[in-house]
Amino acid sequence: MRRVVSVVLAVAVLVTGLLVVGGGYMVANAASSDMVIANLPKAVGGAWFNRMKVGFEKFNKDTGIETFQTGADRGDAALQVREVENLIAQRVDAIAVVPVSQEALEPSLKKAMEAGIIVISHEAAGIENVHYNVEAFDNAAYGAHLMDQLAKAMGEEGEYIVCVGSLTARSHMEWANGAVARQKAAYPKMKCVNETAFIETNYNQKASREKGAEIMKTYPELKGFFVTSATDLPGFALAIEDAKKEGQIRLVGNGLPSANKDYILSGALTFLGCWDPADTGYVMAKVAKIVKDGGAVKTGDDLGVEGYNNVVLKGNIIIGEAWRNVTKDTLDKNNF
Repeated sequence: MRRVVSVVLAVAVLVTGLLVVGGGYMVANAASSDMVIANLPKAVGGAWFNRMKVGFEKFNKDTGIETFQTGADRGDAALQVREVENLIAQRVDAIAVVPVSQEALEPSLKKAMEAGIIVISHEAAGIENVHYNVEAFDNAAYGAHLMDQLAKAMGEEGEYIVCVGSLTARSHMEWANGAVARQKAAYPKMKCVNETAFIETNYNQKASREKGAEIMKTYPELKGFFVTSATDLPGFALAIEDAKKEGQIRLVGNGLPSANKDYILSGALTFLGCWDPADTGYVMAKVAKIVKDGGAVKTGDDLGVEGYNNVVLKGNIIIGEAWRNVTKDTLDKNNF
């Protein structure tokens, strides 16, 4: 079977020089499985992608299909490319990937597909070398929705800053651009002070906390933050708490409820938008299995997961309706 099933086998293969194993993981023995799906997120170890891993594990439990998560412990495009090459060498059946940089990954993903590997992506609208890209929702609409919440909190006037995890993260940029477009169309008394140069926070909570403090000093009239990165959002909340500006500076962003509960309760985080990455992980695995079985996804399909019960297909993009609104009043309903 096409997999590395144990440390013993991995060592034996290495000794014979037939395969180079990368990624720093050991997969579980799943001798009954006829398919192996590798989950390659932007980075491993953080709360968001740990939650996504839960979805793949549930798919494994439900179907017996082997899944595992691999990757670097930081969002580094070059390291992600290297891991795709490792997975090609290991001849996995499918790669489910959340790109750090779509442009950087395209050549390696093309190579994977040419090797017969199924490729399913997430947060990568516009990517070419995949069978399908799964999106929890329309990205521009999500950004506009979050802007509506920020505008409401700011009284529809004042200065705000936009921060994205990475300028190469297509989904983050689409949320941010959708938010600014919504603000210009609906809230003319608001102003994005960095419209032509979104701040790149690079998936680093400590650095984001420092950046938040710096921004508040640079813009003393600032009334709001719009933050796309789930990793970085708590850093900005902490910066607001440090400055004792809860209720003065409004923070709206994307992230996990479990990682932001304390900030929502303290008032440092006004509104949290999210989707459940475990659900998306499960859907990515299911779509990979559909492709392996020779099937296809079409508009109107029910993929069996909340928010993906009536998907829309645009090109190779599968779009759900899976965003959630999290405030003090809805925390109990979003306990992930």
